[in-house]
Amino acid sequence: MPASEESLDRGLHAIADPTRRRILQALKEGEAEAKGQRAATTNPSLCAGDIESRVRLSQPTISHHMAILTKAGLVEATKKGQWRWYRRNEKAIRAMVKTLRGKL
Repeated sequence: MPASEESLDRGLHAIADPTRRRILQALKEGEAEAKGQRAATTNPSLCAGDIESRVRLSQPTISHHMAILTKAGLVEATKKGQWRWYRRNEKAIRAMVKTLRGKL
């Protein structure tokens, strides 16, 4: 299977779960809020605790879903101290949508 097919499969698997779609939406909303509050922020992101409170799931459950989203390339994780900060990978999301459009 070509790499692009594998990437599409991982992405589709990641967004097939409604919880992960809620997480992606929470990241999108959180990033929009951060941009509105701090115009100087270049890479707005949410920590796992922020995601946990927005989606109302336990920390281990959030970690599980974030690992899948990160492996699929739809989310980027940055570790700062003992915290992980997550943001959507808009370029990868757009590429997945574009590939899917070409396949269907």
